[in-house]
This record gives sequence, structure tokens and C-alpha cells, in this order.
Amino acid sequence: MIDEQCEKAAAWFAELRDQLCRDFERLEETFTESPDPAGHFIRTSWRRQGEPENPGNEDLGGGEMALMHGRVFEKIGVNVSVVNGTLNPEFRRAIPGGDAAQGRFWAAGISVVAHPRSPLVPAAHMNTRMISTDHGWFGGGADLTPTFPDKTDAEDFHAALKAACDTHAVADYDRYKAWCDRYFYLPHRQEARGVGGIFFDELASGDWSADFAFVRDVGLAFRDAYGRLVARHLHTPWNDEQRRAQLIKRGRYVEFNLLYDRGTTFGLKTGGNVEAILMSLPPAVIWP
Repeated sequence: MIDEQCEKAAAWFAELRDQLCRDFERLEETFTESPDPAGHFIRTSWRRQGEPENPGNEDLGGGEMALMHGRVFEKIGVNVSVVNGTLNPEFRRAIPGGDAAQGRFWAAGISVVAHPRSPLVPAAHMNTRMISTDHGWFGGGADLTPTFPDKTDAEDFHAALKAACDTHAVADYDRYKAWCDRYFYLPHRQEARGVGGIFFDELASGDWSADFAFVRDVGLAFRDAYGRLVARHLHTPWNDEQRRAQLIKRGRYVEFNLLYDRGTTFGLKTGGNVEAILMSLPPAVIWP
């Protein structure tokens, strides 16, 4: 199951992680208006533990959390993982090819969640992944969650993702944008989590190299576009009322990730590291 394609995908997720960590630490270093020290990522490795379906000594993989608390980012995580094993029987039907592969799977990916300190800087999320059962496919996306929506920010973010899609015949921006709007929605609130982005899953066009090239460009588009948005608002003053609004908005983020997020479910159902899975939760939040 672990072949050259899997190794290439896993290596790219690790490389992108390193690029993102460097860029986010650079933002911390350049913001000198705060008396607080610049943040730096702390990396913590973890190994996937044994599972009832596979009680032997097989290496089930693991991952690495990169977590930073700083003066620009109140909390930001950039996690990578490469895991394999056997899905429990009741979860196999939820994963394409899970039954056909007798529950065997391999998965690798990167997940980024940013909770800025300033309420004027939007929170953001990006993840891309490759999963293999009896066949392999890619999934992922990126989205923006501002406390105070800014038309220019949203337009620039979407333009970057559209450019990444339009460069690749295997991608469909309009479909992925609509998919994102449907996915990042809180039915119990009847509201969107943020201003959207793109979301895609089960991407397997038959040309693995073309699919992989698109996935790479999604990561690079997010890296560049989000960095520009953070820098745009970084030096704008904010007040206690805006901070309170940010903490309330973060509550919506928590509700979605714990109630509806498929990545959270997949991580917990496949024996992932709980701290890494729940890395997306903000460090401070209120429900009024």
C-alpha cells in the first residue's frame, strides 16, 4: 500500500509544513509593536498506538504537531501525519474502498489552523491529504473565518484559490467553492462558519501526477494569500468590544469542529493523537 506516490505525497506535506512555519515565525519577528516576545513553533512527535484489529507489532505511523503561541498568533498549529492500519468494521463503509481493502488504509496529510490575536485578522484553516484503501485519492481545502468580514480580504483569498484551480484541468473552482459553502455550515445556527474558500474530496482523476500538482498548488496558494491578509491588518489597533466579538465567533468554530467536521471524526476513529486532532480549537472562547 505504501508506494512511491505515497512517499512523494508525505514528503510534500512535510516540506509545506516547514515553509508555513518559517513564514508564520517571520510574521511574529517583524511585529515589534507588542511588548510580548515573538512566538516560535514547538514540535511534538507522536506515534499511533496499536489497534484491536491489528494487535501485532506493525508500525502504524504517527505524526508531528507544530504549535505556536505568540504576539501575532494567539494559537496556530501546523500538523503533519502519516498513518496506516485497519479501520474498525463500523467505520469502513464511511471510507471509499474501506470494505474492499478489508479495512486496510494509509493516510497522510497536513492540517493548518490559525487563531490570530487581533480580531481584525481572520482565522484560517487549510488541509490537504492523501488516503489509500483499495485505491488512492486526495482531499482538502482552505477557508477563511473573519470576525469582521472584509470584502477585499475575501476577494483576494478566493482569487488565489481560483487561480490555483484554474491552472489545473482536474480542478473545478466553482464546484469546490460551492462544496465549501455547503460543508462549512452550521445547521443548528443556520449560518456559515466564515466566508468560504474551497473544499474537495475523493479527487482521483486517473492522472495521479496531475491531482498531486493541484494539491501542491492549493497549499502554496494558501501560504501566500493568508500571509498577505495577516500582514494587511497586523498593525491596525483594536478594542475590547472587538475582542469580545472575536471570542464569540470562535465559539462557532468550536461548534462546527466538534459537531460536524469530518477530519475530527476520521482522526478519532482511526486512533490519531487527540491533542493533534483537537489542535484546531481556539485557546480562548466565550458563549454569551
